[in-house]
Amino acid sequence: MRIIVLGGRHRRSRTLNLGRRRRVLLAVLVLGLPMSMGLAFGYLAAAGEASRVEGALLEQLRRHIDDQQVELEDLRSHSEHRLAAMTARMARLQAQLVRLDALGERVTDLARLDDGEFDFSQPPALGGPEIDPLPGVASLELTTALDELARRIDDREHQLTLLEQLVSNRQLDEASAIAGRPIRKGWLSSPYGRRNDPFTGRVSHHNGVDFAGAEGSEVVSVAAGVVTWAGTRSGYGNLIEISHGDGHVTRYGHNKVHLVRQGEVVEKGQVIALMGSTGRSTGPHVHFEVHVNGRAVDPARYIQRASR
Repeated sequence: MRIIVLGGRHRRSRTLNLGRRRRVLLAVLVLGLPMSMGLAFGYLAAAGEASRVEGALLEQLRRHIDDQQVELEDLRSHSEHRLAAMTARMARLQAQLVRLDALGERVTDLARLDDGEFDFSQPPALGGPEIDPLPGVASLELTTALDELARRIDDREHQLTLLEQLVSNRQLDEASAIAGRPIRKGWLSSPYGRRNDPFTGRVSHHNGVDFAGAEGSEVVSVAAGVVTWAGTRSGYGNLIEISHGDGHVTRYGHNKVHLVRQGEVVEKGQVIALMGSTGRSTGPHVHFEVHVNGRAVDPARYIQRASR
């Protein structure tokens, strides 16, 4: 194979004779160079595409991590809020328990229960054999347990409140129940029923009982109630009338001085007057009557209640 190389204006052309080996080498060079360049460009292109894919994957992973961080922060914030809510709820339950303890002690005192029967100042006695601890309680189970505890506490508080009301009503009934003598010092000078009138000597009916004593001695209310009369009345002199509810009324006559006024609320055993001899009376004493639904009854059974 011959190759003619043309020269410039003043140069001669040259002729190259190539042997078979040279021709093969030249063919390899001529054909291999484009292929090599193509492979090189292909490699570079593939490398660039791989780099872009890798960058995209990294960006996607970064966004995924960012999303997970946001979700984690939300979860942490939600958990903190939930923990704060549960803590606040536990605080409310503890406050309720404190009130229940105080209420229980008050009821125990009001009901005059035996010492040791109810002791709200101490935690409840517990016991039982030792067993394996239970696994951790799930959030839902914990919420359910708290709801059940709150329900039990509310129910217990409601029952104790009702018990307190019952005991208070019982105390009110006891306070308004007529019992005892209307004096602190003195003696029974005239019973209820038939007797000889001290002024005429004729047999008459005595609507109450008389308790004699020293002038100025204390006259006391035999039950809690409201003063419905505090003034003079024919035959009674200075009279105090007290309503105790349920149709029960007591009267205290012949007083020297009144220490309460009409409309005033009085307690059981409160001093309401000083003994005198006003009205139709032969000497210092208190005329004591008990009326039930407008009818005078024998005060003796009410006086005897204090000694039971």
